[in-house]
Amino acid sequence: MLILSCSSKLRLLEGTLWRVLPNTLPVYGAVMTINRGNPAAQEVLVDSWPKFKVVLTRPHREVASDDSDFYTNTYTVYYRDLGAYRTLLGSAVNWGQTFRIHGLQDGVYEVSKDIAEAKGIKLDVFRYFTYFHPDPSSMPEIRLDPAVRLSSLDVSHADLLNETWVFGGNEKSRKYLASLIRHFPSVCLLDAAGHPVSWTASDLFGAMGPAYTLPQHRGRGYMGMLNNLMAKRLHALGYPSYGNVAVENYRMQRLQERQGFQCLPSLCHFILHNPALEKAPTLTPSPAPGTAPK
Repeated sequence: MLILSCSSKLRLLEGTLWRVLPNTLPVYGAVMTINRGNPAAQEVLVDSWPKFKVVLTRPHREVASDDSDFYTNTYTVYYRDLGAYRTLLGSAVNWGQTFRIHGLQDGVYEVSKDIAEAKGIKLDVFRYFTYFHPDPSSMPEIRLDPAVRLSSLDVSHADLLNETWVFGGNEKSRKYLASLIRHFPSVCLLDAAGHPVSWTASDLFGAMGPAYTLPQHRGRGYMGMLNNLMAKRLHALGYPSYGNVAVENYRMQRLQERQGFQCLPSLCHFILHNPALEKAPTLTPSPAPGTAPK
């Protein structure tokens, strides 16, 4: 197991992962974020270098100090060899913590499940379709509703996001959402009083989400507007434009398809490990953490 800390090696890894997009999306987005200031304090591990078989990103140990904080204790993985991933996962992850793993390959869940069963602990898995836009610059220009004003989210909006996000409702999630707002691109629509009525953020993996429209403002196409704008903004910053949609979120799936997003053949696995399930937050698998039907 090697920790890549050399900036030139990390840039080389980013280029290597880019060449096999979209299969590497979560890991690629995490490495991009690390190479652009690393606001989420993540690090990159490989089994070997430069010919690696598995790449895993994880938080720095000093950041992952709260064993119950799965928002911070988050990993992404891409592997070329399943056995190499199995070996790395057994040693590179703190199985005494609550954590989550993101990956686009089926083996990500299978290996996690095998190790968890051997340790006598439980995993929860949530599966999503991943939608990727190959060229957001080709998306049509949008016309904003004159009743709203385009803006970006502010940290003062974190409480509102925390109240409406499917994984929100606690102090750890509020802190996590505030960090996303502070460090990563976002777009929102404000009403005449300057209050957000619809929004979408992005995360440390370069993915679009969390997203939401207040119930009284639905049916006006706001999420479609923001989906378009966020895809273009991420693309302009050099990030791939993608997001995850719950398998039963049919309205958001149709929206993505209308806007030219392509559904990847492999499901995205959102794997949650809770060594102390009685302390774990209550999760529901729909809507997806990064999207919501509006």
